Amino acid sequence: MPSDLVYLDHAATTPMRREAIEAMLPHLDQSYANPSGSHRFARQARQALDDAREVIATVIGCLPGDVVFTAGGTEADNTAVLGAVQLRGGTAVCSAVEHHAVLHAVEHVAGVVVGTDASGRIDQSRLSATLEASGPDISVVSVMAVNNEVGSVTDVAQVAALVRRLAPGALVHTDAVQAANWLDLRLLMPHVDLLSLSAHKFAGPKGVGVLVIREGVTVSPLLIGGGQERERRSGTQNVAGAVAMAEALRLADLERDSEQDRIGVLRDRLVDRLVDEVPHLRETVAREHKVAGSAHVCIRDVENEALLYLLDEAAVCASAASACAAGAMEPSHVLAAMGVEREWAGGALRLTLGRTTTRADVDRAAEVVIAAVKRIRAHIGARP
Repeated sequence: MPSDLVYLDHAATTPMRREAIEAMLPHLDQSYANPSGSHRFARQARQALDDAREVIATVIGCLPGDVVFTAGGTEADNTAVLGAVQLRGGTAVCSAVEHHAVLHAVEHVAGVVVGTDASGRIDQSRLSATLEASGPDISVVSVMAVNNEVGSVTDVAQVAALVRRLAPGALVHTDAVQAANWLDLRLLMPHVDLLSLSAHKFAGPKGVGVLVIREGVTVSPLLIGGGQERERRSGTQNVAGAVAMAEALRLADLERDSEQDRIGVLRDRLVDRLVDEVPHLRETVAREHKVAGSAHVCIRDVENEALLYLLDEAAVCASAASACAAGAMEPSHVLAAMGVEREWAGGALRLTLGRTTTRADVDRAAEVVIAAVKRIRAHIGARP
């Protein structure tokens, strides 16, 4: 990584930590056997996989047998939603701000998408109306623990209690992909039947994730063939990835409180300066409603495509909450669901902090954003 690079896109992916890399290396060039084999070399691989499963289960607060290894968060989310509907029939329900891995899966099976409040949390009155109207027919309700764009935290326990009361036959799934760095997963698990994680969000490798399927719960597998993972996900397991994921998750759990405090201070420093020095900039979600690593802001009448270009030119890595649709930049589905006005949503900027973020990073990023906005506004003759 270039020495002058400022990386503030940790919600997209975060760099692997050295401990996770070292944990996986022996399983790439030494203990490389297929864990489904019967010889001693294969049994060593199986033992490493089982040990990783134990570590992950301890951090999540579930049984080791509940842990199903997947190829990432998308597969875990798809399996939770589509697997529930395929096995149980009925309707899938989710919030309008879910990651597309959930949202598109719910739409694929003609499910129900429930609106949110201005902070990006599912509107519980609308959810109640949906559950009361269709309770017996609902197979799964999916709500993300932490939103991947704006960082808002949903009270999963409260949502789950509503589902248990009004649609007791429904499964509760949470996409916790963005949660592991910020929330104690042991506090989530008692309230849900299904929980998704992705290793590269907490300094593990890409291409490996987990779907927790609570004991006694069954969903249809999306991948069939070899019968691995107790016939819940066929395919030769990624032993090296699983081992690295377990180590990264274990360390994220140990460091959560101290890192949360440190990163929260840096986030506040960054956003406070932007709010003070950039006219017509506002924080998208109040800090008490979101995780410490989220510095999502909206800048009125500034196109984020131009802003990101200038940030990239200055070696600041960030992202925007918009996508290209029909040749035009459209506000993200998250901001649209939150009711953010288009003149603000078009200037959405997602700055996300992580384990490697320093004070120098946030100070440099603030300087670059302030200068870039001034340059854009000067060019278009907009607000100073």
